[in-house]
Amino acid sequence: MLKQLIFNLREHLSYFGNYLINLVFKKSLLFKTVFKKLGNWQYLPIFGLLVLGVILPYLLGATQITYSIPNSGRIKEINVRVYNDSGCSVPLPSMDWGILEAGSSKNRTIYVKNEGNSPLTLLLSTANWTPSSAVNYITLTWDYNGRPLDPDQFIKVVLMLVISSDIRGISSFTFDITIIGEG
Repeated sequence: MLKQLIFNLREHLSYFGNYLINLVFKKSLLFKTVFKKLGNWQYLPIFGLLVLGVILPYLLGATQITYSIPNSGRIKEINVRVYNDSGCSVPLPSMDWGILEAGSSKNRTIYVKNEGNSPLTLLLSTANWTPSSAVNYITLTWDYNGRPLDPDQFIKVVLMLVISSDIRGISSFTFDITIIGEG
């Protein structure tokens, strides 16, 4: 069976193919050594096809066949803005809580709008307290219920600032309020 296959391969090799095989492999010390060890030159066409079809194109930098897949997508934007009015036309760059007393609280209504392109939920945090001890006596909370906010939707939120009755030595304070959209 193998002899018949080799015979058929040898019969079907063109004159040019035989010429290349003879030129490349019979003159090559590596192939002479391999075939002398095998003791049979009848396998030469098989090795020739292997080299011509696989190894030689690789060594010569054969043309690659590529397939391109067009694609598109959107980048998820998480963008939250805070406003002073329900029409979301007056941005709220800062807040002044006014004068507060120990043991008191004060509410402030704000409007938070999702100006991104995907639904999100809101988180509230505070930072940069001055004086740093104020964080131990002043608490900020809100009435946000965790409901997701769709793109271009706004929600009314009430912030509540509570001053502890134990506050001492603090006559003024500042801090940053951060509202984070997570989606």
